[in-house]
Amino acid sequence: MIVIGAGEVRALLSMRDAIEIVEAAMIAVADGKANMPLRNVMEVGGVNRLGIMPGALSGDAPTYGVKLISLFPGNPARGLSSHIGAMVMFDPETGAPAAVIDADALTAIRTAAASAAATRALAREDARVLALIGTGEQAEAHLAAIPLVRDIAEVRVTGRTPDRAAAFCDRMRADYPHLPLHPAASVAEAVRGADIVCTLTASPEVVLLGRNITPGTHVNAVGASIPTMQEIDAELVLKSRLFVDYLASALAQAREIMDALASGAMADGHILGEIGALYAGRIKGRLAAGDITLYRSLGVAAQDLACAAAIIDRQRT
Repeated sequence: MIVIGAGEVRALLSMRDAIEIVEAAMIAVADGKANMPLRNVMEVGGVNRLGIMPGALSGDAPTYGVKLISLFPGNPARGLSSHIGAMVMFDPETGAPAAVIDADALTAIRTAAASAAATRALAREDARVLALIGTGEQAEAHLAAIPLVRDIAEVRVTGRTPDRAAAFCDRMRADYPHLPLHPAASVAEAVRGADIVCTLTASPEVVLLGRNITPGTHVNAVGASIPTMQEIDAELVLKSRLFVDYLASALAQAREIMDALASGAMADGHILGEIGALYAGRIKGRLAAGDITLYRSLGVAAQDLACAAAIIDRQRT
């Protein structure tokens, strides 16, 4: 069994490669080639959780494993990722453990790669202004990913406080000197006129209101991965062309979707389909420049498995 740390994960899996790997994995999900029990989450004290994400991918190179991920919202204040843990991969022929991989680095890359793949498929071709809601590890990863699929000319950032947004921009300017980075005083200010919006928080309450999203915007709703968290409101869901990563997860773990369905405000058919079906060309994405498109990302095991398998292959060669 090999152990692959965070630095090696980042060295072996570029964001550009991860975008293609994740897109292929989501097509496999839409094709029924993934076995993914829903994420099981248990409390480990206060607001902290442990998520257990098993999964298997069939096909030419079958693989299976389980991600054990701690969700600790207070970690960023300690200089740590809020999502931290281990990905355990198994030999599909013998069942023996084959590798343990740093899960926070893996999660950051594959999540941002998934958003970038969705942005490439759904955002307007002329999208130039990116708004990041959140200032943690996922904001950093999305700043690396989204400009790979659209010619971003301006980035606006907002966080829990203006100081956090300003500090994030100051920190990131060294790595992205070509990108104008602007801290915004509020979410409404950040998203006003933005072409692409990414919600990347651990907020238990809504941070992005549908009334603040203008026609033509693409939204990646990323941060709320369990039903006790919610970043976007029902208005945004209802006014958008909505795509999900995995329908079973969306119906059981995306609070704004669950509530809209339960109240009758939204019909089942408002969910246009899984993003993999869009990538495969079986469903249509943006129909007009004025459409608001929404990719609701819960994060699924298939993304972890596909990226982990690529990392293991590259480590062994």
